[in-house]
Amino acid sequence: MSPPALTLKDFCDAYRVCRETAYQQIRAGRLRAVKLGRKTLILRADADAWAASLPELRAVGRERASA
Repeated sequence: MSPPALTLKDFCDAYRVCRETAYQQIRAGRLRAVKLGRKTLILRADADAWAASLPELRAVGRERASA
C-alpha cells in the first residue's frame, strides 16, 4: 500500500522532476503541499491530481515519414 503522503524527495523521485520544478509548481498554485514541522509533504491525492492536470503532448510540425 502506498503512503498517503510523499516527502518532497519522494515526490521528485516518483514523478521524475527536480526540486526546483516541484517548488515552482507549488508557488504557482498547481501543486498543493502541506507542512509537518519543517518537512514539506505532498498528499498522494494532490500528486495524482497534479499529474492528471498536465497538458497532453501533441505532435506538431513534421509528420513521421511512412515506410
